[in-house]
Amino acid sequence: MEKFMSINDAINGFVWGPVMLILLIGCGVYLSIRMGFIQFTKFGFAMRNTLGKVFNKQDAGEGEVTPFQAVSTALASTVGTGNIAGVTGAIFAGGPGAVFWMWLSAIFGMCTKYAEVLLAVNYREKNIKGDWVGGPMYYIKNGLGKSWKWLGGLFCVFGALAAFGIGNMTQVNTIASSINSCIDAFGGNVEASTVGVFGQTVPVSSIVIGVIIMVLVAIVLFGGIKGIGRVTEKLVPFMAVVYILAALIVVIVNIKYIGNVFGVIFGEAFTPRAAIGGGIGLTIQKGFARGVFSNEAGLGSAPMAHAATSETNPVRQGLYGIFEVFMDTIVICTLTSFVVIIGNLNGAVTSLQIGESGAGTAQVIESFSGVFGAKLGSLIVAVGIACFAFSTVLGWSLYGIRCFEFLFGTKASAIYKWVFIVVIFVGTTLALETVWGIADTLNGLMAIPNLIAVFALSPVVIKLTKEFFADPKNLDRPKKSA
Repeated sequence: MEKFMSINDAINGFVWGPVMLILLIGCGVYLSIRMGFIQFTKFGFAMRNTLGKVFNKQDAGEGEVTPFQAVSTALASTVGTGNIAGVTGAIFAGGPGAVFWMWLSAIFGMCTKYAEVLLAVNYREKNIKGDWVGGPMYYIKNGLGKSWKWLGGLFCVFGALAAFGIGNMTQVNTIASSINSCIDAFGGNVEASTVGVFGQTVPVSSIVIGVIIMVLVAIVLFGGIKGIGRVTEKLVPFMAVVYILAALIVVIVNIKYIGNVFGVIFGEAFTPRAAIGGGIGLTIQKGFARGVFSNEAGLGSAPMAHAATSETNPVRQGLYGIFEVFMDTIVICTLTSFVVIIGNLNGAVTSLQIGESGAGTAQVIESFSGVFGAKLGSLIVAVGIACFAFSTVLGWSLYGIRCFEFLFGTKASAIYKWVFIVVIFVGTTLALETVWGIADTLNGLMAIPNLIAVFALSPVVIKLTKEFFADPKNLDRPKKSA
């Protein structure tokens, strides 16, 4: 096992190292240049046609979901524990300057995600149940040709396996941990009642939490893509609004520090403090990696959710890709970073200092507790993580099912659903360092087949985009006739 993990660590070092990050960012830069930086020039149009239509009545037929349900499902998987614990870890390991590089990765990631979503809708197909299915494996098969189907299959192997780790066990384990911490904060003692499971001593509360999550996920999963869409379109806005409002309160109460926050972010983006081993290279890598890992631009996961949309125009659905990256990284990750940096500046965070490893939810709780108190601060983070992680489980369950279905057929997908549900219980009871490392590698490996396809099919993306914006009927205000 030790030999296997050393091999995994070596692959992981490449997957999430400088070479892969350059490829991911390079794809976004290339597409941005070829499409005239659409994330800037058409940003207002994208927001009006995505966020601006959230409350409009939207209909979807059999086997499809509304455009908003599609983006909610995609956001459900991207907005996860990484937006809280992951961002915090990047700031402490790489310094506040990592936030600048996270922003930069998101700016170019908007174009990459736009292209992925556009291709998913353009090359999707219907399965034997009549559901729309799509994603990298389908735009590889239908866009590059059937001789490239093996590349789509490779993507699906990585995706189906990664879903068990990053999209399942690590998420439910985080839910159990955060709820247990909240119980302790309110005077409980989770360690007082334990049982032996898989050779480990586990709090009874973790067992209960695991069973509850299993039941909830089973109910949603066997409701099909429509069931997932109905849950995520309600859960995602709720969790986003609660967390955003709480974070804004922390920022407003500590508004006198906001100048210092921007100062350390931009100041250390290029000249990191000496306490951080690895210097500027580590700061850039942590920022880029957190941005890519958080919004998943280039990984090929979210297009599988967007493919089920009732929207027939690939470009219109592609705009949700821009909105998705903006909401995930520019809004939610930025607010987390502000809260944590403020907590470090005003002394609320005492457990770690920037430059030390091991940062995560504890430092976020300390930052919130500085304003809301220990109990309410712990509750806010626990609720946020529980909602974020549960929504990620739902989103990644769809991705795993779609990958398994591509490999073994639609009828076989029921097998994957049951295995996925059972693995939830395992996730709440195991120590997951090994599982996380393997799943992290598989997650990154998904990007390779996807980026090959996005680069190869970029002429299609550029052509459809130019045609869409050249037609006055597609724009907000049609051109007046002479």
